[in-house]
Formats: sequence, C-alpha cells, structure tokens
Amino acid sequence: MLTRFYALLLTAVFLFSGFSQPVLAQTGPPALTLEAEGAILVDPLTGQVLFEQDADKKWYPASMTKIMTMGLVLEALEAGTISLDDQVVTSEHAAGYGGTQVYLEPGEKFTLEEMLIAISVGSANDASAAVAEFMSGSEEAFAQRMTEKAKELGCTNTNFVNAHGLHDDNHYTTPRDMALISQWAMSFPMMRELTGIKEYTFRPEPKLLILYNTNKLLWWYPGTTGLKTGTTSAAKRNLTATAERSGVELLSVVMGVDRKNGHFGETMKLLNWGFASFKFEQFYDKGDLVQEIKVSKGVKDTIPLVAGQKVGALIGKHDQPELEVKIEVPDSVAAPVELGQEIGRVIVLNNGVEVNSVPLLAGEEVERSSFWQLFGKSLNRTMSF
Repeated sequence: MLTRFYALLLTAVFLFSGFSQPVLAQTGPPALTLEAEGAILVDPLTGQVLFEQDADKKWYPASMTKIMTMGLVLEALEAGTISLDDQVVTSEHAAGYGGTQVYLEPGEKFTLEEMLIAISVGSANDASAAVAEFMSGSEEAFAQRMTEKAKELGCTNTNFVNAHGLHDDNHYTTPRDMALISQWAMSFPMMRELTGIKEYTFRPEPKLLILYNTNKLLWWYPGTTGLKTGTTSAAKRNLTATAERSGVELLSVVMGVDRKNGHFGETMKLLNWGFASFKFEQFYDKGDLVQEIKVSKGVKDTIPLVAGQKVGALIGKHDQPELEVKIEVPDSVAAPVELGQEIGRVIVLNNGVEVNSVPLLAGEEVERSSFWQLFGKSLNRTMSF
C-alpha cells in the first residue's frame, strides 16, 4: 500500500476549450465529416477519444478481425505459454479457405512467427485459421475466446465467429470497439513490428511468394506505424491505422468506405485533422529517471525508478490546460527487487482530471543482503555515532 505521495506540479498554458471533447471550439479547426459508415480517432496511450462519427454503429470488420487474432497470440507469447519457434501445422480446414491467402497445403508446417507475418502482411485467411487451431484446437473455440477477450476489454457490441473476417452476419464490431481492441493489441511491441512490415518473402520455392502489406499508408503516409485493412463486399473498405509525428501518436478506425482506396483517403483525412489539432506535452520519456527511493535489507540503499513509457498528455493546440504531474511511490521497498518491477506510478492531471497514468519501474536489480552484510551495515551505523 502506498504510504506517502510525492507531488510535482508542472503547469503549462495553451489556448483550447475542451480537451476531452471530440469537437473543437470555434477557435480550432473546422468540423470534420468523413465519407464512411463510422469512424473514431483516439490517443492510443490513454484511450482518450479525439473524434468520433457514428462510432457505435455495428459494422463488419472483415480482415481487421486479424488484429484480435494476432493480439491473442502475442498475449500468449508474453505469458510464455507458446514460442515463436513453435511449428504450426496446416489442417484441411485451414487450407480450404479462399480470399487472401498464402496457399497453405494440408500438413504444411511453418513457424508461428512465419504464420504471424503471413497474417499481418499478406492478410492470409488460411494462416489465420491454422493459428486459431494451433491456439485453441479449433477455429470455433478460438473465435469464442476472441469474443470473450473483446468483452474483457470493454467492447459492448462485438461478436467474432472466425479468426479471419470473411463475411458472416453474426461477425461484427463497431469503430469504438475496434479502437479498444487495437489499443490493447498495440500494447504488445511486436504488433507494431508485424504490421509495419512492408514486404516479406514467405515462400522462396517451389514458386516464389512475396507478400506486400495491404496497408498502403505504410508507403503513402509518413509516420504510419502499422495495423490492418479489411475489405469484403458487405463490409466495403475498412482500415485501422496508427501513426506518429512529433511525439503525437494517433489511432484511427474508419469503416464502410464505398470507393476504391477510399479507406486510405478518409483515414489520411482523419489523421491530418488529428495532427493539426493536437500536440503532446511530454514530461518524461520512457526509461527516464523519475525518482529514487530507499531499499530496506538490500545490498544497495536506494533504487532508481524509471518511467515505464513516455509520460505526458495529448492536448489541443488551442486548449488552455493546467497540467500537473503527481508521483505516487512508497517510502521504501524491501529487497529483493527485480529489474523492471513496478514500484509506483506517475500520474498526469489536466485541470485536476487524470488523463494518463504510467508505471514507475525499478531501474536496477537489488539483491537482498545476507546476514553478515546486514550486520556490517548495522555495525558501521553504530560506529559512526
């Protein structure tokens, strides 16, 4: 339990009226309208909604489904229950899928890492089904887990029946739910790596197969960092995208665009609006020293605490915020302490409202002192009086 709070007040004054509001005041840029069934723009660090248009409209995700598919795999990788080197065997069921694919044959094996690249870059339906079976025994069981995870993340209008997104009337989500899923998926560093790959040689022989990422923003829009397209005749054209410029990170979801390349154009319009409207006020970068605290019964007397990710707030360029950074840590921590162990948090408040909370991590490992080391420390303190 936290026993003492350290507070650091940092105030910055800007011009803006409603940081938490999706529509800017009259002094800001003009209102934005997209040619889409629904859309949303969020801050992926905090989940704050910056813009929304019919964000709760139920729609078909198509291959954006694969964001959840990959997210569940990366979650299991982080937990250590599976490995990227694991062999994934293609079943007849998985090999039978059409649409975008890498032409897997029944019994063909690839590593889990190769299958993930096929899903992220080539949007491979067959690889998605094979991975789902590898993870849960059947695609149906995996789809049930996908829906359960969506509910855990706070999604209120999402249901998955497969791992790839080929059309089914009972397979649906909303822009808001898709943003929640994508924010969670992007918390795994490998998601950015996977979805940021532009091209990949999946099969050099007997017939060369080079995959090119379906997200053309990786070529067309500077600052794009990843995520996924989704297109079917029922869903039209969808795109979930992430981009970063000048410290500002944005996550956009655009669904149901009814023209060729329109999902790219409407997404660029939305991202342009976001970058023109907001800036990031940063106090600490990831890994920066924030505080030192005492260590009891350790080989060291103090330990540095570093920021687990960058600390700051996304603010409107025409806002008038008052930003306060509050550090919450205990008086001391008992050894042993592991490197990266969460010790406290640094909280960013905007006009008294919490807008970001970042863990403070142990910057060093501190082993517990032996009896004789503790005895020596005690003796030295006694002799110093």
